[in-house]
Amino acid sequence: MHDPRTLHLEAMYRILRYLKSALGKGILFSRYGHLKLEAYTDAKWVGSKVDRRSTSGYCTFMGGNLVTWRSKKQTAVSISSVEVKYRAMAHGVCELIWLKRLLNDLEITHESSMRLFCDNKAAINIAHNPVQHERTKHIKIDRFFIREKLDQNIICTLFVKSKDQLADVLTKALGFTVFHPLVCKLGMRDIHTPT
Repeated sequence: MHDPRTLHLEAMYRILRYLKSALGKGILFSRYGHLKLEAYTDAKWVGSKVDRRSTSGYCTFMGGNLVTWRSKKQTAVSISSVEVKYRAMAHGVCELIWLKRLLNDLEITHESSMRLFCDNKAAINIAHNPVQHERTKHIKIDRFFIREKLDQNIICTLFVKSKDQLADVLTKALGFTVFHPLVCKLGMRDIHTPT
């Protein structure tokens, strides 16, 4: 906003063109017969060319339906992609815990562990490794937080292939051939499309 350029105007036009073509799109909620809580977390390392900060994002599902999502630039510059992914995992865990508490407030019990999907095996291994590593001291609080939730069986972490990472739409620019299938998996449907 403080230094607008032609690049920013082109990005705005791209967004407006997409919105114009997506007037009938919305999220369809379906009944899948369960209330499982799941989150997909992802991050784009050094996403901003201006300040080299990364963008993290997550999307959460309740009962197979998308209920919350978020994309945000991280507050600190990260020195590795694993660190960025791990911080995104911590945000996803926080959102899952909030949803579980919301269900408890509505007097709906949720006993099974919540599933957290990540496309970075190194970040998942750090979460499961109880040994403190010198390389992870800058993400120590996130590491202990996630480890505690794993030990309490509140969450379980699962690997998802990058091509199936639903949070990709929140963290990076994708081509139509990748973007459209992911948006469909998120539950977005066009009401003007014949059935």
